[in-house]
Amino acid sequence: MTAAFVRAHTRLGVAPHVPEIQLYLAEDAFDLWERVEAEVGEKGLAPPFWAFAWAGGQALARYVLDNPSLVAGRSVLDLAAGCGVVALAAAKAGAARVVANEIDQFAIDAIRLNAEANGVAVATEFGDMVDGDAEGFDVVLAGDIFYDTAVTSRMMPFIRRLQAREVTVLVGDPGRKHLPREQFTKVAQYEVPVPEALEDAEIKTTTVWRPR
Repeated sequence: MTAAFVRAHTRLGVAPHVPEIQLYLAEDAFDLWERVEAEVGEKGLAPPFWAFAWAGGQALARYVLDNPSLVAGRSVLDLAAGCGVVALAAAKAGAARVVANEIDQFAIDAIRLNAEANGVAVATEFGDMVDGDAEGFDVVLAGDIFYDTAVTSRMMPFIRRLQAREVTVLVGDPGRKHLPREQFTKVAQYEVPVPEALEDAEIKTTTVWRPR
């Protein structure tokens, strides 16, 4: 049911910073948000993050595509994957195994459709994985995850557990104020075109970070 909804209310296109990757994207965030709530029969749902290629994900996907040795032959988790653009980039860059994680069933189905559109294999994992340590993964990638204090307070202990296992961790962030920058090292920086209705800007300076 949700896969049919995704197809019906998005169009296959590309994100400007990663034109190699096709994605089912929405044109109007607020219209789609209302349609999702009507479909589910519930108000107050989270926005349809899965229908847009956010700046953090685009930057991280660009970095992965340009540095394929980061993921080639390795097991990769795209955490809080949204549309799955980072997972798709990892698959295109030669990862041996890619899993995209989300807590939104619409996102899970969008990721599956996007993987099909790109002819790559991306598995999906539904549910909150932040309390674990991503066992079995060599690389964990996350775009735009530091959007509030509650998430940051959970994310940093998770990242420290990954580091203890010597997992490669990279985060894409478009300048969110809740990112603890003092705990990260800048890896790359991009000027990423974004929908102005979502970010109140046409371009977001977006950084790829590695935890220290």
